[in-house]
Amino acid sequence: MRQPCPRSTDSDRLPAAVHRFVPILPNWLRHPSPYFLLALAALFWAGNWVIGRAMRHGIAPVAMGFWRWALALAILLPFSWTELRDNRQTLRENWVRLSLLGSLGATAFNTMIYVGLQHTAATNGVLFNSISPILIILLSGLFLGERLRIRQGVGVAASLAGTLVIIARGETAVLSSLKFNVGDLWLFAAMFLWASYTVILRRHPMRLSPVGFLAAILIFGLLWLLPFYLWELWTRGGFELKLATLATLGYYATLPSVVAYLFWNQGVAQVGPNKAGLFAHLIPVFGALLAVAFLGESLHGYHYLGAALIFSGIYFTTSGRE
Repeated sequence: MRQPCPRSTDSDRLPAAVHRFVPILPNWLRHPSPYFLLALAALFWAGNWVIGRAMRHGIAPVAMGFWRWALALAILLPFSWTELRDNRQTLRENWVRLSLLGSLGATAFNTMIYVGLQHTAATNGVLFNSISPILIILLSGLFLGERLRIRQGVGVAASLAGTLVIIARGETAVLSSLKFNVGDLWLFAAMFLWASYTVILRRHPMRLSPVGFLAAILIFGLLWLLPFYLWELWTRGGFELKLATLATLGYYATLPSVVAYLFWNQGVAQVGPNKAGLFAHLIPVFGALLAVAFLGESLHGYHYLGAALIFSGIYFTTSGRE
């Protein structure tokens, strides 16, 4: 079987700064399960959805996407500059592919989410996010020839049912009363981009470290996003630099950007897009927990039922033999 990229198993491909800390880490951190990494990515992205909706009036959507990734790139460059310089010929030869991945999985994808959240409720956002595992399965079958096994199908159905239970708050009438608008079209298109990124990532042949790969796609993705940001800046103006906006961008640039994408890319490379995509259903679970922890909200019976269905679906899908 062809080994997917980006690769991260060789210790000599890690940034030098990381090597100083590897020996003191416990084994489960030195060699983490890909499912643990995928779950953490979902946790960090849950915060992204909540904050994106809360800050929709404080930061314009393209500005939010541009500065999120510009700051993330600034964090990555000290660890990846040497690698990118040494592989500049490879980067020139693959600039189209890197631009595509950077736009599909980062700059265009997230900017479209922020545009959608300007017009629709966070509940709708979580609902459309739960469509991405299904789109990943469809695209994997179409372009990679990966068949959906019965066990995987049952797991996907169980996890999707759990997501709907949480969204509906245990009442089917809630789902029937959902209203859709132009923001939902943006969110659906964004989920299609994310599914495409996840599928393409499985067969990406470039031999770059995880940090170098992420930095490369951000460089090219930001170049394509820059004209749209300048247009928005010209037509809508900038945003006020205050504590809330700085804290938002600080969070965006670290956990849901650098850390979550490194974890997601590694998880997809190890277990494939079909299994990895299922972890998107954890986002509403983690979103509920974050609301309890930081907003003082309460957990209800439908939260526990939905979480049980989601976790059982993930376990059923990932525990079977290939």
